Amino acid sequence: MPDFAVPVEPCVERPLFGGAISCTFPQRFQDLSNIREVPDHQEVFADPNRDESLIVELLDLKHDVADSQSALWFLQDLANEQDSAEDLVVESVSTVAPSDAPFLDPATVVTAVVGQMAVSKGRQGREAQNTVRVYLANIRLKGVGTDVLITAYEPLLISALSESAATVGPGAPVPAAATGCMPVVEAFKLCLVTFKIHNWRLFGP
Repeated sequence: MPDFAVPVEPCVERPLFGGAISCTFPQRFQDLSNIREVPDHQEVFADPNRDESLIVELLDLKHDVADSQSALWFLQDLANEQDSAEDLVVESVSTVAPSDAPFLDPATVVTAVVGQMAVSKGRQGREAQNTVRVYLANIRLKGVGTDVLITAYEPLLISALSESAATVGPGAPVPAAATGCMPVVEAFKLCLVTFKIHNWRLFGP
C-alpha cells in the first residue's frame, strides 16, 4: 500500500460543554447534537461520509481502576457495551507524554489504548456489525473526581447489512489520506494535543 502524507485539511477549535473545554480537529466532523439528542456528559462529532466519529465524554472517576490500566479498562468496558468483548483485539497500551497533551498539568495522568472491535450502528444487531479501530485516551482529573475520555472510531470493514454501507459502501473504506482527509489517528492526536480546560466550574464546586 502506498504511503500518503498527512493531508492539510480545514481544522477548527471546537468549544465543548458550553465552552468550558475546547480542542481542535477536522471541520468535516459534524456536531451530532444538531441532528439528534446527545447525553449532557458527551460531545459527539462524526463524518457520515466516512463513518468516522470522535467523542469527548466526562465520567465519574473510577477510583478502583489503576492509572496504568485505566484506558484499557474503559476500552474493555466499551467492548462489553457493544457485545464485542470476545472480539476485542488490543493493539497497544501507552502512557501519553506531557508534550502530547501540553495544555494539561504535567502531573496529570493520561493513558491511551488502541484496539479493534465489532460494533453495530444504532439498533442494528450483531449480523450488521462493522469492524472498527478504536483510539481511546483517558485523562484522569483526580482533583475534580473526573475521568475524561477522548474516543475516535475508524471503520476497517463495513458490513453489507450495516446502515453505513448505504453511504460509505460495504467492505474496506478508501484510506483517508487517499481522499484528502486527515487519518483518524492524526485527528485523535490533534484533539489531545490541543485539549484545553477553560472553566473548571464545569466539574462542580
